Amino acid sequence: QVQLVESGGGLVQAGGSLRLSCAASGRTFSTIAMGWFRQAPGKEREFVAHINWSGRTTTYADSVKGRFTISRDNAENTVYLQMNNLKPEDTAVYFCNWGTYYSPSGSFSVRGSWGQGTQVTVSS
Repeated sequence: QVQLVESGGGLVQAGGSLRLSCAASGRTFSTIAMGWFRQAPGKEREFVAHINWSGRTTTYADSVKGRFTISRDNAENTVYLQMNNLKPEDTAVYFCNWGTYYSPSGSFSVRGSWGQGTQVTVSS
């Protein structure tokens, strides 16, 4: 089982940047795809970005393309989400998880348990 702990959230003004981290335990980290998700108040959790096991393949939701970058360090068992040019609509609790990405449909099937997430608040 993979345990996940998100960190790095905070309060930032519109146009600012934050870097989220997701630390994973378990020796299978380097073999699994990872994703970032977010849930805004009153809304369903949504996909933000995915990265494959090697880091060579990434995908993004249209709403964050060109602003967010997902990366991973398999030696450190950590996946990152660099968020630039943040907008108030990016305000949400951000979660990471592992699973399977299906390229034809562009969907990510989550296979792990959800952690506490990390709050990102963007002020206008």
